[in-house]
Amino acid sequence: MHFLFVPGLITVFSLAVIWAALQLDLSPAMIVGDSLQPRVFPIFLMILNLGLVALLVFQYRKSPPKIVARETYHTWSTMALFVLFYPLTVYLDMFIGIAVVMFLMCLLWGERRILVAAAVALATPLTMFFLFDLVLRVRFPRGLLTNWYYG
Repeated sequence: MHFLFVPGLITVFSLAVIWAALQLDLSPAMIVGDSLQPRVFPIFLMILNLGLVALLVFQYRKSPPKIVARETYHTWSTMALFVLFYPLTVYLDMFIGIAVVMFLMCLLWGERRILVAAAVALATPLTMFFLFDLVLRVRFPRGLLTNWYYG
């Protein structure tokens, strides 16, 4: 029964989010128009989450999880890179943080070709930025690169 701890935790979290979303006031029709109320999206996501938890419990009953060996240094180093990502994002720029962490993660997980790791680390944040900025018209938080780009 110990393997039901994580699905139980996810269920409690999902129900708490649904409860919190139901506490939100309804937006006036003048603002929302024909679209959905703001609280619909988190409720939808948590209902989807509860469905996935039910699937997880079904899979656990079908074949219980085996004991996992201790984590390797790759896992702990990846967590350390995510800790590094926070100050890079807050104090420099989100895209610098993404590029640096992706480059180091490529090397950490075994990519031997430095140019391939660098290409992935540069292409991903650039693609994300231009997709969101030019196509979706979403502005990103200010940082070194975004200040330069936005002017």
